[in-house]
Amino acid sequence: MTVPIPSADPASRLRKLRAVAILLLATTIALAAGLLALRAGARRAPRADAVESIPVPGDPKGIDAMLASLDKEVRALQTQNRRLQEKLSRYKPRGLYLVIDTGENRLYVMDGEKVLREAVCSTGSGVRLADPNTPRSWIFDTPRGELTVRGKTTDPIWVKPDWAFIETGEDIPHVLDERMEEGVLGDYALDLGQGYLIHGTLFERALGLHVTHGCVRMGAKDLEYLFKTVRPGTKVYIV
Repeated sequence: MTVPIPSADPASRLRKLRAVAILLLATTIALAAGLLALRAGARRAPRADAVESIPVPGDPKGIDAMLASLDKEVRALQTQNRRLQEKLSRYKPRGLYLVIDTGENRLYVMDGEKVLREAVCSTGSGVRLADPNTPRSWIFDTPRGELTVRGKTTDPIWVKPDWAFIETGEDIPHVLDERMEEGVLGDYALDLGQGYLIHGTLFERALGLHVTHGCVRMGAKDLEYLFKTVRPGTKVYIV
């Protein structure tokens, strides 16, 4: 590039030469910086025909061996699963039985895996009651596990235990007749043993709540169906 330098005094020419030199130096630096940026971008940018590399065994037979090994493991797991299902099927209840879900307050009448009837019920409140005069105390939970219907009665009479009088602040009677109360358990009751019953209630609006002293309360229609359908000896699974 030719830069015209007009004739002038020496001082003026020297200033103009310095200005031209600075301009040339700045241009050179800018060009160099641009070239470096282009080279750096070229190194970072992937090639259009670049393909992501995937490590593959050098020996194709190695892949076949790996797939064969995985297939063998899958078949072994399938065999174990089938055997486990066969073992579990031996423990499945057969025929008629009851399932009581204390968490959801639901009772199911089952025939094998078929649900014959689902009913709302009430189970234990979990409340603890202490006797103020003795070290005795009670926790009103419905028992969990496998129970059996031991018997059935119509028009059941409640023989009130000690805690029923302590709960209401009454004196505990010493005469049996003073413990007997009619009409509070509904028309039917199924005995589960250890004082626990499936029975009716005067307060059907409270069904579905955890409000009992451990027994299972049901509505009149569901209780009648249960009484007519279930026989003594029927298994009851409470969870």
